[in-house]
Amino acid sequence: MSRPKLGKAAITPGEPAAIYCRISHTRDEDQTGVDRQERLCRDIAERLQLRVESTHVYVDNNRSAWQRNRKRPGWEEMLKAMADGDIRHVIVYHPDRLMRQPKDLEELLSIADDKRVLLHGEANRRDLSDPDDRFILRIEVAHACRSSDDTSRRLKDALKDHAREGRPHVGNRPYGYTRDGRAIVEKEAEIVREVYRRYLHGESPSRIAQDLAARDIPTSKGKVWNPENVRHLLSSHFVAGLRFHLGEEVAVGTWPAIIDRGQWDEVQRCREYRAEQHEDTKKRPTRTYVLRGIATCACGARMSGTNSGRYAYYRCTRAGNTDQRKCDRSVSAGPLEDFVRDVALKVLTNLDTSGYEPAATTRPEADVMADEKDRAKLDELKEMWLNDDDFTTADFQAMRAPIVKRMKERQRKTVKRPVVVLEGIAGPEAEASWKKLEEADEHARMNAIYRFLFAAVIVRPPTRKGRGFDTDRVDIEPNPLD
Repeated sequence: MSRPKLGKAAITPGEPAAIYCRISHTRDEDQTGVDRQERLCRDIAERLQLRVESTHVYVDNNRSAWQRNRKRPGWEEMLKAMADGDIRHVIVYHPDRLMRQPKDLEELLSIADDKRVLLHGEANRRDLSDPDDRFILRIEVAHACRSSDDTSRRLKDALKDHAREGRPHVGNRPYGYTRDGRAIVEKEAEIVREVYRRYLHGESPSRIAQDLAARDIPTSKGKVWNPENVRHLLSSHFVAGLRFHLGEEVAVGTWPAIIDRGQWDEVQRCREYRAEQHEDTKKRPTRTYVLRGIATCACGARMSGTNSGRYAYYRCTRAGNTDQRKCDRSVSAGPLEDFVRDVALKVLTNLDTSGYEPAATTRPEADVMADEKDRAKLDELKEMWLNDDDFTTADFQAMRAPIVKRMKERQRKTVKRPVVVLEGIAGPEAEASWKKLEEADEHARMNAIYRFLFAAVIVRPPTRKGRGFDTDRVDIEPNPLD
């Protein structure tokens, strides 16, 4: 037999009540501030002649009830007070301030089940022990949950659109830029270029950070540089004018770049190389494979360095395949690296880098104007998609794709490999300079130089039998140096 509903007469003047107020940081339809919520709730308490102690006013400001893993201290404290029997009435501006997830309601009902707790809002009152009121509350919370899901989806879609349009997404002020991220702060931009140049020259983030700190150069937050700040700057897509979304490059940014794309790519490769080298060192003492990333099997796959007992060699990465693409080709690491080193030194000794210009940080005006026209076309397509019911999402995506492709191709053609990796190496003293790199174990720098000079070191099947390194099986594909 169900319990009878509690009528208005069931409220005894002076009974203890709690007020709960919450406002989310997300864009809920109702963003009534917590101060106003409390004022309205106190009006309800006064009208019902309920007593609200200051300790029983629970506030969760800037807290989302929709996020399942978000902690709400005020909510937790109120549930505990209910369980202890300290309060019999809960007053909220609207039930969706109290809960927006079904699990929150069930948690509340499980505690209020034997306490005959009444829930009061601006418009109505619910008896948490009454089956009919519980049913209605479940419907209301389900509706609020759906509303939050829809809001979240719209926000995610808007963020994705902004990313694809190349608009900047700025939290903390990016170092080297104004607060909105749309203009360069030249004094800081010079430091950004210096950090990238020094890192490619072989300096570690720790050493760079120490120098910046010693020179009293602050970060964008006015703090002292540390190695983590430097690593963050080196990995920043923003300084290269690249728009990423969820870890994927989606567009060319509409803001000016400080670092050329070629230099940024080179830094990312160098960081990966150093990280892998560090990881190998942690596992076990081992040799470094300086041709990593350019040693290529004639089958088209890269070759990775590996160790088998006393011998180090490069082996095709398809060696583990079980299909028809399986390839077991390998070559001794030492002789191959010596051969490539000799070729590189001949090139470096005769290479004059004085005519090379530093990597550009601004794009040609024609490309910038072409990008602006394409962005205008993208805006037109978006307007059609939003306002024309006959213009489907598939149509929008199909017409958008070639425009975005054009913009990306324009950016790629301006990419230059950073000549800074050759600084202090190229010229008549190349061999002596290279020996210094070897003595200092500057493997990452040597790898960067190889990748600057050569597009690939291609290893083909042996052309002869017997001992000795077969140089005829190696083709070195140079990069253009003009």
